[in-house]
Amino acid sequence: MRPADIVIRGGELFDGYGRAPWQADVVIDRDHVVAVGSGPWRGRLEIDARGLAVAPGFINMLSWATESLLVDGRSQSDIRQGVTLEVFGEGISMGPLTPAMRERMIAEQTDLDFEVAWTTLAEYLRHLEHVGISTNVASFIGATTVRIHELGYADRAPGAEQLSRMRSLVREAMCEGALGVGSSLVYAPAFYATTNELVALAEEAGNAGGMYVSHIRSEGAGLTNAIGELLEIAREGALPAEIYHLKALGPPGFEQWRDALTTIERARASGLRISADAYPYPAAGTGLDAAMPPWVQEGGLPEWCARLRDPAVRERVALEMRDPAPVWENQVLLSGGSANVLLVGFRSPRLKPLTGRTLADVAAERGATAEDTAMDLVAEDESRVSAIYFNQSEDILRQVLALPWVGLGSDEASVAAEGPFLRSNPHPRAYGTFARFLGRYVRDEALVSLPEAIRRLTSQPARNLGLAGRGRLEPGAFADVVVFNPATIQDHATFEDPHRYASGVEHVLVNGVPTLLGGEHTGARSGRACGRAPNSRPS
Repeated sequence: MRPADIVIRGGELFDGYGRAPWQADVVIDRDHVVAVGSGPWRGRLEIDARGLAVAPGFINMLSWATESLLVDGRSQSDIRQGVTLEVFGEGISMGPLTPAMRERMIAEQTDLDFEVAWTTLAEYLRHLEHVGISTNVASFIGATTVRIHELGYADRAPGAEQLSRMRSLVREAMCEGALGVGSSLVYAPAFYATTNELVALAEEAGNAGGMYVSHIRSEGAGLTNAIGELLEIAREGALPAEIYHLKALGPPGFEQWRDALTTIERARASGLRISADAYPYPAAGTGLDAAMPPWVQEGGLPEWCARLRDPAVRERVALEMRDPAPVWENQVLLSGGSANVLLVGFRSPRLKPLTGRTLADVAAERGATAEDTAMDLVAEDESRVSAIYFNQSEDILRQVLALPWVGLGSDEASVAAEGPFLRSNPHPRAYGTFARFLGRYVRDEALVSLPEAIRRLTSQPARNLGLAGRGRLEPGAFADVVVFNPATIQDHATFEDPHRYASGVEHVLVNGVPTLLGGEHTGARSGRACGRAPNSRPS
């Protein structure tokens, strides 16, 4: 046999299908696996994997590395956890853009500065390839982005012609390889979309073999109804659906959890292809927009900030923020109050010293209510202000992570513990999602077996997404490979000190190119844009 490019020798092979591992060599030539087993092959590069697990690269089902990869394509925090594919599109996608959307994207940049040199989603993904990225990337087209493209940030329904154009945008993106349609319905202007509008967009994705994925309309008191809406969209659109970061928020959500889970299981038993993803932390990360009513945010960030400077508007907003049963989802109330809200990301250098403090603490220092302080911070910073909300149940989290149809998504950017990324604090899930799941919940707590856990990080999401050749280790598959130590893999990032890399991942290959060797980044940028095969359907 002629020499192969790489042979990974003697590791415990997890093929991605959930089967028990076996000791085997993995032979890689160019960007594909060409053999698995034992034989006389030799590699130009030999990687000793004895005592280590060898698995397909992990798929991050909900990544916000859309901007971070433009600034630093190494994807350090994800690569060091074994992630080889980042999936974008939670409501917002990086295209299609109008000139006004491009201008706003540039104007609202915070810690990261980047050029907007694209218009369509496909052009953005090709642009990432051009600048050089270490992970593969793929994206849903955002239902919010399509809505803004045609309606701006207005709270109104699209007319027939506008809806037709919105459908056309989805259709064009699907033809160019988009995975489906993604929505995020708790945020303005997505909050304004009706179920019928979402069904129309989902139909276009379904016609092209794609799926619908959603941050559903409520994760608190309306959890079961919000899941029902997702199921309706899946039925009417005739396509699979996934729930972003499945969870229950606050006591109202905890009360809904059992019925919500039963609703999903019944839908799956009826034949609907429903899945979910999660992150292994009992705290959510979003902005202070999740603490204010959607009506005040109509028109976008500049209009929102202007309204927050109007005393009459502020009085109405404050009253609604204190309403114990709002028609929108108030993350502060679901967290039990402002003492459980950690402020982690500001745009203004003047406000950055507040990073890492609670909303309650800042309010006390300013001698103001939590409601007034939240409004002041948004208006002063002219940003949504990033925040972490401690509002979840560890017991429910464990139940979610044990479900066989749940994968993982960090719901964060892929960052580096250096440079501009140190200007704000991310949620620790940016550095620890996959390592925490495999270390704490799989190894230490034995919620699921390691072969099953790897299946849910690899072949299951690849199958759901319709990505041929990804998510498995067998001849003919793309050579996205992670070699890690199951006994030592561990997250180290905390809410107080989040910029800490995970440990235990030794080697990562992306499309056959060594990107992490001996736990250190090689600088390789072999990532590619991946798309769903036209009209592909999971079997």
